[in-house]
Amino acid sequence: MTDIARAAALLRAGELVAFPTETVYGLGADATNPAAVANIFTAKGRPADHPLIVHLPSVSHLGRWARDVPAAAYALAAAFWPGPLTLILKRQPGGVPDTVTGGQDTVGLRVPNHPLALALLREFDGGIAAPSANRYGRISPTQAQHVVDELGTRVAMVLDGGACSVGIESTILDLSTATPRILRPGMIDATMIAGVLGQRPAQQGDTAPRVPGSVAAHYAPRTPMQRVPSAALATVLAQALEHGKRIAVLAFQPAPANLSNIAAWRVIDPDPAGFAHALYADLRELDAQNCDLILVEAPPETEDWLALADRLGRAVVGSGTP
Repeated sequence: MTDIARAAALLRAGELVAFPTETVYGLGADATNPAAVANIFTAKGRPADHPLIVHLPSVSHLGRWARDVPAAAYALAAAFWPGPLTLILKRQPGGVPDTVTGGQDTVGLRVPNHPLALALLREFDGGIAAPSANRYGRISPTQAQHVVDELGTRVAMVLDGGACSVGIESTILDLSTATPRILRPGMIDATMIAGVLGQRPAQQGDTAPRVPGSVAAHYAPRTPMQRVPSAALATVLAQALEHGKRIAVLAFQPAPANLSNIAAWRVIDPDPAGFAHALYADLRELDAQNCDLILVEAPPETEDWLALADRLGRAVVGSGTP
């Protein structure tokens, strides 16, 4: 039996399987099995009212999960699926467990762009509910070892597909009302969506319906973390070192010479796609240094950096908790 066949068999048996997508590794369960889906929440320590994204093998499965699907959804799917875009649509009555939707009348759906994920979905021939395969609120996993380190025996199987190519979670676009709204920014941005829809989607605001990754504290290291403007980085770093703190740094600029008490210094890729690809792995590495503070140089305040600013902001809020 191949790894894909074994993983699909485990899902049918109600077990949890972690698998790679282009964004992050997902913790998957049969989306039609409420008991299996409930195991996701237990394994992650995730609040029960937080909805999950259902991963599909192709756009042809949309009608099994969503009703009254607008033409915009099919246009966006043609442009971006497989890919890092989740669409929020009205759920099919009776066919989608409340455990998946958090009791809402909407469901999040996407087709991931990773060969192992697609092979698993096609073998399984159904929807796989899958949030990120980490403890709730912590840094998302972008390598198989991250999943093993964090969830261990809570997962029946981990499919290793190497490092995730995108590295941060999908854009979530709400199409359940007349006005398209981005409820979570990602690497597919408003300008790209507008190129398909002919109109710019609204940006966040009221995030009803509830969606993954919308709480203030998320994606967080256990080490306290601070986001610092470029111009202030040297000053903030010097002050922290004067107070005897052991520091880890994630910055666009290289480390100054002859600095003591620096646990680690990771240089950020100046391109948003490169930074996104490495962000969570970098944060995990810095969090493992057992230092007193992680300093992150703030990215530019432009649309192409919006998703990364979002992740860093939530990581700062959630950081420093055991």
